[in-house]
Amino acid sequence: MKTRVRDLLKEKGIEVLTTPPDVTVFDTIEKMVDRNVGSIVVMEGARLVGIFTERDYLRRIVLQGRSSKTTELSEVMTKNVITVEYDATVDQCMTIMTEKKLRHLPVVEDGALCGIISIGDCVRHLSKEAQAEVEDLKNYISGQYPA
Repeated sequence: MKTRVRDLLKEKGIEVLTTPPDVTVFDTIEKMVDRNVGSIVVMEGARLVGIFTERDYLRRIVLQGRSSKTTELSEVMTKNVITVEYDATVDQCMTIMTEKKLRHLPVVEDGALCGIISIGDCVRHLSKEAQAEVEDLKNYISGQYPA
């Protein structure tokens, strides 16, 4: 059985760091640093309108010589946000992140934001799955596999 995003969210939690689009990039980065996260979801009320990541900061602030203290987030956030459904599989998320070169995928259910998955979350999950499979195989080979 394929692991679903909903299962990952049950493990890691559904809390998502969000911000409105009319704040400065500086205030946004400060919030991200305080929470030790690499992205923040931009919301207007209950509507997802963007995402801002460390990569956005480097490309749209630093390299363009803009000031994070005077630039509004709405000017530099990624507006066409790629999301994943709550029922998607971890494999589907990995495929999307790899093909689109993304590190964060907001999770939606019936159009509403209900979590966020990072590439790190997926890799940790796949690593745990692989370790469990190795242990099962070791037990099977050594005859310690439960009947």
